[in-house]
Amino acid sequence: MPTIDAPSLTRFCEDILEAAGVPRHKAVIAAESLVASNLRGVDSHGIQLLPFYVEQLLAGEVDAKADGQVISESGCCLHFHGQNSLGQWVADVCCGHAIRLARASGIGMVSAKESNHFGAAAWWAQKMRAAGQIGIVMCNASPIVPPWQGKQGRFGTNPICMSVPGPWLLDMATTTVAAGRIFKAFLNHQPEIPAGWAFDGAGRPTTDTQAAYKGMLMPLGGYKGSGLAMMVEILCSVLSGGAMCNEIGGIRFRGQKVRVSQMYLAIDVARFMPLEQFTARVGELVKLIKSTPAAPGYDEVLVAGDPEWRTEAERKVHGVPIADGNWEMLLKAAASVGVAAP
Repeated sequence: MPTIDAPSLTRFCEDILEAAGVPRHKAVIAAESLVASNLRGVDSHGIQLLPFYVEQLLAGEVDAKADGQVISESGCCLHFHGQNSLGQWVADVCCGHAIRLARASGIGMVSAKESNHFGAAAWWAQKMRAAGQIGIVMCNASPIVPPWQGKQGRFGTNPICMSVPGPWLLDMATTTVAAGRIFKAFLNHQPEIPAGWAFDGAGRPTTDTQAAYKGMLMPLGGYKGSGLAMMVEILCSVLSGGAMCNEIGGIRFRGQKVRVSQMYLAIDVARFMPLEQFTARVGELVKLIKSTPAAPGYDEVLVAGDPEWRTEAERKVHGVPIADGNWEMLLKAAASVGVAAP
């Protein structure tokens, strides 16, 4: 298992993307977002995704040279067409618009369609956090999740992310785990996954990694996860006029565009109270939660963001460990576009 410092890994990813036809300024944005996920320990949304992106680019299923365009802007609302451009580029542009609108109006909401996989939602919500705003980001995804009581995929993992100024960051799928967790187990030849993660192709719960990889993910909390996934679908694809459910492709599926939709919401904290006061109040809330006595089997109470920030601090010093299967896939992707390994 190689361990690589983040700057070197980022440059390697930039070079691969550029060699695959992505303009350098867009490759920089995409590579930075992917490696940031690895730094946070969210390896499912890190460089593991890059080989799939390269396959899409070489197959002509993503137009990395497209910039997207504003369909309409009215007050604090903006409608964006991604033009099948690189997902990270669309996300970066839309975040910029949401932040701008929130500064002008207190709230900025961007609804985007015809986009592609943008990595981890947390990276984009944190853009708004850095601007002193509350950031909420959602997107729909490949239909690999059956609705509650169903046995065919209709929903995606449909993540929900909220980032605030202060020590709290929620980034969650509306499935028990993100799809990338199962992909990582498959790529690294792990024979089993935990119970409660996935169904096989017939809709039966399974712990077999191969069956899960070819099957479907379980909605989080049964009917509650299905309800949350539906909410995300409405705010993303229905509102944007984009592709819904089975109309969506995926990074693992060749021969069709992904066509995901995304929602970016920025809230200007200063419209309610000074930013410093809000940040302090979030800190007080976190302290109240973390002061809860730990249950048997646990050393402490954690809040959303704690594990990732701790991993990020450690990996910034010691480098990013990459599982052998993921490293092999990355090297193959690099070789396919003529880029030498670092």
